[in-house]
Amino acid sequence: MDTFWRSRFLPRLTSLLRAVRSYVRSAPGTYLWLAILFVTTVAMHHVSPSQLDEMLGDRSTNLHNLSEEPVRALIRSALWIDGGGWLLYAFLFTIFQATAERWLGTLRWLTVVLVGHVVATYISEGVLLWAIRQGRAPETSVDTLDVGVSYGLAVVQAVLTYLLVFRWRFFYGFCVLGFYGLALVHGRTFTDVGHFTAVLLGFACYPLTRGRPGHLDPAAVFSRAVRRISRDG
Repeated sequence: MDTFWRSRFLPRLTSLLRAVRSYVRSAPGTYLWLAILFVTTVAMHHVSPSQLDEMLGDRSTNLHNLSEEPVRALIRSALWIDGGGWLLYAFLFTIFQATAERWLGTLRWLTVVLVGHVVATYISEGVLLWAIRQGRAPETSVDTLDVGVSYGLAVVQAVLTYLLVFRWRFFYGFCVLGFYGLALVHGRTFTDVGHFTAVLLGFACYPLTRGRPGHLDPAAVFSRAVRRISRDG
């Protein structure tokens, strides 16, 4: 058993840890963001429900906070998770955010995220303000809770369309558009508007992708993974 550990398992574990460390270092913005989300998620589990409501309300990009301190509200709202566990977002960030950052570079990736988070927030809250003024939503909606990273995630999912080879590009883009479009049709909430807007913004960020190297072929990646598993197995 000790011989097996030293000769087979330990080298593979060392290689895996080295690969994970290299991947994390290649997307510093993504994993710094995830680290902050981990801290705030832990904090959420150490307060009472009433304290949590007050805490998130203070950090929400609702109409009240956007009118009082817009920059502060936009920054703080992106550092908290509203629903879902941290592990789920760690998985989604690794698949989408880290891939986009590695491809675009940290500065361009951050620009895409900010465009999605800021513009989609204002458009969705603008729709809510219109609904309030038309009597379609109560006045108390100015304090509606709106925190999280989902707009920043949706915009990146859309911009990754341009990373794919041509034969996969339209299929993937259609799936992203369809997923958020169906959510908008069925939900019709202001956050559904925000998510769909973020997707459209991601498609509009094409100029930021020009000149970036590499085009991903999912079929080729899958084939290489199967061959490697077969060889190592």
